[in-house]
Amino acid sequence: MKKTEEISRARFLAGTAAVAVTASTLSAGQAGAAGRAPKRRGLKHRGVVYTVGAGETPGTAWSAARMREDVRVIRGELHADTLDVTGDGVDRLTTTAAEAAERGLHVWLQPTLGDIPPKEILDSIAECGRFAERLRRQGASVDFSVGCEFWLFVPGIIPGETVLERVANLQSGSVDIAGMQRRLARFTARAAAVGRSVFHGRLSYAAAQDEAFEPVDWRLFDVVGIDYYAAFRRPSDHVRELRRHLRWGKPLAITEFGTCAYVGAPEAGGMGWDVVDYSKEPYEIKGDLVRSERTQAAYLVDLLEVLESMGLYAAMAFEFVTPDAPHRPDDPRYDLDLGSYALTKSLKDRPDDPASNWHWEPKEAFHAVARHYGRRARPLPRRNHG
Repeated sequence: MKKTEEISRARFLAGTAAVAVTASTLSAGQAGAAGRAPKRRGLKHRGVVYTVGAGETPGTAWSAARMREDVRVIRGELHADTLDVTGDGVDRLTTTAAEAAERGLHVWLQPTLGDIPPKEILDSIAECGRFAERLRRQGASVDFSVGCEFWLFVPGIIPGETVLERVANLQSGSVDIAGMQRRLARFTARAAAVGRSVFHGRLSYAAAQDEAFEPVDWRLFDVVGIDYYAAFRRPSDHVRELRRHLRWGKPLAITEFGTCAYVGAPEAGGMGWDVVDYSKEPYEIKGDLVRSERTQAAYLVDLLEVLESMGLYAAMAFEFVTPDAPHRPDDPRYDLDLGSYALTKSLKDRPDDPASNWHWEPKEAFHAVARHYGRRARPLPRRNHG
């Protein structure tokens, strides 16, 4: 298939603002139906999201060697038992999934493409699904997700040639929401059918957390997948919010959750990234933020305790590393890591050189999640899958 444009996290999370604006109207006065929480306690799968992509520069592009070392750390030091492999590029996705499987990790494989014709998106789903099925037949533990929030990524569901145009149209209030939801339902059904035709394990999809905005017919899937960015002071409020997704009687996976490392980031939810002024060159942080890795770490662990208490199927922290949001400890104005949800901070060897080599270092969130996962870790056998 043709090389596709990588969708940056900033562009993806821009959609959250649109959801917040639109869903606040749709949800007014509506109480979500609550399902009964499962009796089993403790997450079945504890993981992290690993995004593959072309990168904004050649230096931050996906690298097989770097990926293999990252997967080693994710298994051995973060103590995750699951890797959520997402992004674009079938070769990058399948190579990373194969490495995770070889190291004994549970694989959650999810192609995420945008701004290309729907047929090409379906072709990518088919290619990745066939690979996931090969891994499954070779003995790997694999779930396959056909995609993520199609309303944002797939052209033709919301008017607009690009993600940014679709978000702008949604925020303007000019979109026919009922029509959008019908088109979304049709494409989701097509994607599910393609996934079923090539993959015979557990099938899923990653939806926005607000059902009023993105209603999904979960009868099409085996696992309910929700991208969850919410801030509540009381654990019971998280439980109430999440319980509505259990009424389908199917396992619930939190396909993304997390926050950024500054004071006030959890309250910003899925808009925590919106502290970077991308109109300036170089990109610059807006306002006077107070960096706080402790804030990020505390949010992740507190939410993990809630998810454990509900006995959910899986939870994948977003995300392991964000190479295109480097940390600048010497100059907070350009500390783009403040807009990153990553458990690690990326540092360039030469901060002012776009082509500079870089490395990552763990944040407090990495250590906090590692302690949480480590206390609950089960032995993961390394395997060879041929």
